[in-house]
Amino acid sequence: MPRRLSDAGRDPIFASEDGRFVPTELARGPWDAESLHGGAPAALIAREIERAAEDELFLARLSVEFLGPVPLAPLAVNTEVLRPGRRMQLVGAALRAGDRQLCRATAVRMRRTEQPLTQATDREPAPPGPDGIETDAASPAAYAPTFADAFEQRFVTGGYAEPGPATVWMRLRVPLVDHEEPSPLVRAVAAADFGNGVSSALDWATHVFVNPDLTVYLDRPVEGEWVCLDARTRIDPHGTGNAESALYDAAGRVGRSLQSLYVDRRDGG
Repeated sequence: MPRRLSDAGRDPIFASEDGRFVPTELARGPWDAESLHGGAPAALIAREIERAAEDELFLARLSVEFLGPVPLAPLAVNTEVLRPGRRMQLVGAALRAGDRQLCRATAVRMRRTEQPLTQATDREPAPPGPDGIETDAASPAAYAPTFADAFEQRFVTGGYAEPGPATVWMRLRVPLVDHEEPSPLVRAVAAADFGNGVSSALDWATHVFVNPDLTVYLDRPVEGEWVCLDARTRIDPHGTGNAESALYDAAGRVGRSLQSLYVDRRDGG
């Protein structure tokens, strides 16, 4: 069972205990009260890859595959360097509950030059910022709290009650682990898994649209606390699809995220 929240405003998403990470209720997803939102384990994996690094290489891509529902149970994350290198590096990670592997991930890390080598393309400016936009309600779910409650969410366009493309600024309002400050990378990965939810193409009450994977591409290091998703979902009539989000920070476009989708009616019909 998850650790009960005593203070929803400050309790972390995970508590570290004896080398494992115990999820609180703030890690829960919208489809099952006993399973985690994909953004919670993805962010935890990003944190562990970042902490394991002994150099200044830049994380340019993180791909996470969810091998099954991640339960509200103590979790462990292991990382290893699959391809060492001073210029490029491939890192693997696995998340487990007991002996069961629930997520596997690979990250591409690259060296960044101190001086520009070529004329860079113009950085795409960010959408209108979050200042002055009212904080939106959390994502639809039959229970609370969920991972969405760990965020401030301010929609520039769209919203959970409006199917279709959406643009939203998101900021983690609680720590990911214990009381440590989440890094900008962790904040970006945590938010990136919301693309299919904020730009839902179907009614939450009648359909599920679950992503079995998440890939985040970054052009440069993320800056600051706020991350913006400009998200769009595309669904085929036969129950497959994808969600794609352009990612921004206050300085402009910083990357994008991709999710493949399994779609079905809630009654399975």
